Formats: sequence, structure tokens, C-alpha cells
Amino acid sequence: MISVALAAYKGEKYIEEQLLSVLGQLSAADEVVVSDDRPGGATEKIVRRIMADDPRVVYVEGKGRGVVQNFVNAIRYCRGDKIFLCDQDDVWLPNKVSCVMQAFDDGATLVLHNAYVTDKNLNITDYSFFEKRGSKKGFWRNIIKNSYMGCCMAFDRKLLKKIMPIPQYVPMHDQWIGLMGEKYGKVRFIDTPLIYYRVHGDNVTGGKTSFEQKLLWRRYLLKRLFGRIVFNK
Repeated sequence: MISVALAAYKGEKYIEEQLLSVLGQLSAADEVVVSDDRPGGATEKIVRRIMADDPRVVYVEGKGRGVVQNFVNAIRYCRGDKIFLCDQDDVWLPNKVSCVMQAFDDGATLVLHNAYVTDKNLNITDYSFFEKRGSKKGFWRNIIKNSYMGCCMAFDRKLLKKIMPIPQYVPMHDQWIGLMGEKYGKVRFIDTPLIYYRVHGDNVTGGKTSFEQKLLWRRYLLKRLFGRIVFNK
């Protein structure tokens, strides 16, 4: 069974297009868990309308604690053996699920795939996020410069006991999950772009941060990694 964990916040502009691109690739036994960090708004109305026609969609209210904990909330409701992370404003290409599942069949426990970077209208601005980012595997390398982008990630449920709980103040959930995969699993990078990664100016993630903030984040990240790896805290 596949679970898709989608964290939503004021996502009414693009979420329907994204959900339809996801649902078209899932089997009847799979699910999409939408954790909405701003319940009661237009996003909830759209998701519940889709739910009425498709029982694979599950709506849960977020805790209002930001994007990291919104993904944590979605993941907690996931029942599948394979968990795909999903942003509210991208579009999955038709071969995404089959390509990622093949990597799992080949022994991967965490998969990261490439993406086309687009503008808000899905016009491609970069043909390889991997090339743009300089994405590479490696535990220490991904502490210094993170390659793991959640919307391009999926992992085996076996990693959950290492991943969860995700510390509240780590820079991003995807970096934490990627590092746990590097430490405790088998990571597979897929060079083929499998989504349109939409950059539209209102993205929750992807903003610029100062050098000082990056240093503070990495110090906190290292402290939490040490606690999890050495003391399982």
C-alpha cells in the first residue's frame, strides 16, 4: 500500500491539479493524507469535494505549528508500507509512482528523484533540479548542503522508527528524513525528472536564509542528530 503525505496551507490555487495528478497513479488500495494547517478555508472545501468522489483522499486538520510539523501530522496518519511526500502546488508526471516503486523493488529504502523546475504556469525554467542544486548522496555532505527535497522523496515504512518524531526546530523535515535514510537505509537517486516543481513566489519552502541562520540551523541539527543516533532521543 502507498500513502501520500501532503501538507497543505492556503493551497486552494493549485491543490486540485496536484491531487488529480497523484490520484491518477494510485491503486484502489492506496491513500492520500492531506494535513491542512489552515482548516475551515477554501483548501478544505476543495479537498472535501474531491473526497466525496474518491475515498482514497483523507483529510485531517493540522496543528498550526508550521510546515515541518504539518508533514509530521500527515505522516502519522499514513498507513502504507511506502510513504511519498507531496507538496500542494506541484504536478506529478505520469510515471512517477512506477519509477519510484521500481527503485524500492530494487532494494532502496529511501528514494529521491529529479524534477523539472517551472514557473507558476508550469513553463520549465530548469530541466534538472539535481544539476541546479548539485544534488549528491552522503551523510556529512547533506548536513553541509542539503540535497533532499521533500516533494521528490519517498521512503519505506521501516525507516519511520528512526525518522519519528521529527524535532520541531530542525531546518526542514526533508533534510532530517534524508539524513536518517543515509544513516540507516539504502538511498537511491533517480536522475529522471518525475514532477513539475512549481516556483510561484508564494512557496512555503525554498526561501533564502542568512548565513548566520544557516549556521544556527546546522548546529541545532547536529545536536539533534547526535541525540537520535547515540541516545535514540
